[in-house]
Amino acid sequence: MTTTNDGVKLAYRVLGDGPRTVILVHGWMVSGRVWDDLVAALDLSGIRLVVPDLRGAGDSDKPASGYTIERYGRDILGLADDLDARSFVLVGHSMGGTISQWIAAHAPARVDGMLLYCPVPASGMPGFPEQALELFRNANNAGAHAAILGMACTNLSDAGRERLLAAAATVPAGCIAEAFEAWRGADFGDALAAVTAHTLVVATDDPFLPPAFLQAAIVGRIAGARLAELHGAGHYVPVERSRESAALLTAFLAGLG
Repeated sequence: MTTTNDGVKLAYRVLGDGPRTVILVHGWMVSGRVWDDLVAALDLSGIRLVVPDLRGAGDSDKPASGYTIERYGRDILGLADDLDARSFVLVGHSMGGTISQWIAAHAPARVDGMLLYCPVPASGMPGFPEQALELFRNANNAGAHAAILGMACTNLSDAGRERLLAAAATVPAGCIAEAFEAWRGADFGDALAAVTAHTLVVATDDPFLPPAFLQAAIVGRIAGARLAELHGAGHYVPVERSRESAALLTAFLAGLG
């Protein structure tokens, strides 16, 4: 456990003891367990892998409020400080990708690289489908969680679905609602001009975040960023295509030197 500067205890795991610190930042309505299959397939040689549960998720504290992109970003920076990681690589999924962009834009000297799987852009999702708004805003039960997974995924196994539903069950309704508005309404796209990290964005067959949208909203706004497309998966690509996702991460880390 580590404690944030506003007194919230955050749970995290550390795997490996290599010289390069890699922080996996999970997304909305899940916990650090979303990475389990990817971690199992990942070569840990030369890296120290840090897998936190964000505030409100998993084994971390669950305060009544404070679920903003900036607050999440400052939590991750504080964790890096506690681990004496002066620089690190960020790997973000979904809202975790938004958080990673915030960190890379506001503390650019600390982020060596950034790999984003199906990330929500720093400019948010102002065109979020109207028919899905109430479901996402009020995702406070297993039926709603299952419905969202059904909308977002294209190749989710039964075991993967059960693991994601179990992770969602650890997140209180207040966190789900506040964090949803935080990532949907993110509005710091102009700050991406400050990002200096080597950046790879991974797009899939995600119905909410198609490749062309991610190209325009993220890749085109970060100097030198690249887009990779991994088809045969939906939004939860670290679960739906864990081996391929791990292979992309391994190659990305090798490219950093």
